[in-house]
This record gives sequence, C-alpha cells and structure tokens, in this order.
Amino acid sequence: MSEMRIGIDLGGTKVEGIALRREGDAFVTLARVRRPTERERGYEHILDVTAQVLAETEHQAGLQNVARIGIGMPGSETREGLIKNANTTALNGRPFRTDLVARVGRPIVFANDANCFALAETVLGAARGARVTFGVIMGTGVGGGIVIADEGPPRVWDGAQGIAGEWGHVALEPERGLACYCGRRGCIETYLSGPFIERAYAARSGTRRRLVDVVAARDTDAAARSTLDHVIEMFGRAMSTVVNVLDPDVIVLGGGVSNIDLLYDAGAESLRRWAFTDALRTRVVKNAMGDSAGVFGAAFLPK
Repeated sequence: MSEMRIGIDLGGTKVEGIALRREGDAFVTLARVRRPTERERGYEHILDVTAQVLAETEHQAGLQNVARIGIGMPGSETREGLIKNANTTALNGRPFRTDLVARVGRPIVFANDANCFALAETVLGAARGARVTFGVIMGTGVGGGIVIADEGPPRVWDGAQGIAGEWGHVALEPERGLACYCGRRGCIETYLSGPFIERAYAARSGTRRRLVDVVAARDTDAAARSTLDHVIEMFGRAMSTVVNVLDPDVIVLGGGVSNIDLLYDAGAESLRRWAFTDALRTRVVKNAMGDSAGVFGAAFLPK
C-alpha cells in the first residue's frame, strides 16, 4: 500500500495544505490547497480554516482519513500543550493541537515552522546527506530549526522546552541593543531581520528603502554599504553561537534576507573569524525549496 502524507503550513497570512504519495525514494504531489489565515478574526476562525484546508486537501487528492498528518506553525508547544511564542498571537496560551485533533478525529504531529523548513531542506533540498542541519529563517523575524539524520531518517530535534533552534532570541548586546518584541534588547532578530535592517539603513541615511533596494545600492550608497557591512559582521557573530554549540554540517538560509548574496561568501568568512575553530567545514548555503519548504517539511514530520 502506498504511503500517503498530508502537511499543513499554518502561517500568519495563509494556511497551505499538501498531499503526498511516496513512490520509492520520491514523493508525488497529489493536491495543494491555500486559504487566507485571516488571523485577525481570532482563534476559532483559525481552527476552522486549518480543519477546512485539511479536508479540502484530502478531497482534492481523492483520499480519506490519512493517518500521517503534520502541521508546521510559528511558535511552539509547552509541555502542557499550549502554544507559546507564536506571532499569530491569537494562538498563544491556547491548546491548538488538542482542539484541532478533536475536530478531525486523528492524531497530528506539530512542529515549529523553522523546524519544518530545516526538515524539508534535509530530505529534499540543499542539505541532503547532512548528519546535522541548522535551518535559518531570516525574514520578518529570525528563527531556526535543527534536524538530525545521523541514524535513520531525518528527524527534528525540538529540545526539552520545545525551543531548540530559537536562535533569533539570543541577545548579542543585551545592554545597548535595540528593544525586541520578546521583551529583551539586542536579540539577533534586531540585527538580521528584514524590517530591522531597513530601520538600520534609515537611521544611517535618513531615508527609508526596502531591503532589496538597500542591497542593490551597496556599490553606490555609503549608507547601504555601511548597513550591509554591519549585517555581515553580526551574521558572523550570531552564527558562531550555533556553530560553537551545535557544530552542524550545513547551515541553510531561508526567508527574504537569505537573498543577500554577501551572506554566502563575506558572511561565511565572518562566521569563520568568530567560530571557535581554525578550519570551518560547516557549509552556509541558500535554500533549494523556497516557499515550499514549510508545507513539505510538515508532511515529513509524521513517522
């Protein structure tokens, strides 16, 4: 009997579902469904949309009662089953998994969206063959996920508190850094997320520009060059905290900030200078799966 899987990517703007069938070492996409999250309508509405996307994905794929269902979402679960740290704040403090399982009548595996990103890139993408992968999302926020594949199929490592990989909230400059939404100052997110990079450029130049325009102006605009030089320096410092502790084979970058080409040469060199090693073997690579990583990674969660 063919192996069927469904993945749901619950994001702030959209909920996406995918149905996959395994054929040998490959997966065939049977259906893909997207619906707006409309998170401003509250918790019950998000539950409704997620259950609807699951039902529509199964229907379009011609499936019923698929047993392997995975969901990726921002934030994580407490040991009591409540959501925490989600930027879709209506979910925080609510038993989302318990409530959704009650609606669909089947078990569901949950993971942080960054873990799903790292898992997809390890199974199908830029980190295939790696023993340990650290997947980085640098976009509106900054997060990370850990996947281990040294024995058996790749698996997500979520940690004792369910926060493994929350790299964006390591405080690099807790006394004089910018305030972060988490309540601390100087978090990595305040240096390497897209909005904060744009703010840093505006502070230097007196002009607001989109990140893509800041990057494009690097050779002709001193403020853009200074901003990006600082990004590269802080990327090396920040990434060295991961290398020194986890020592991954591959670091895969995702999110809008991952489109800064400097990260893969100057950024890797900055990392080499800060890491506690004389020879850096960890590869820093761009994602291969783009926006598809989250929903595919969710589908790969159930064993």
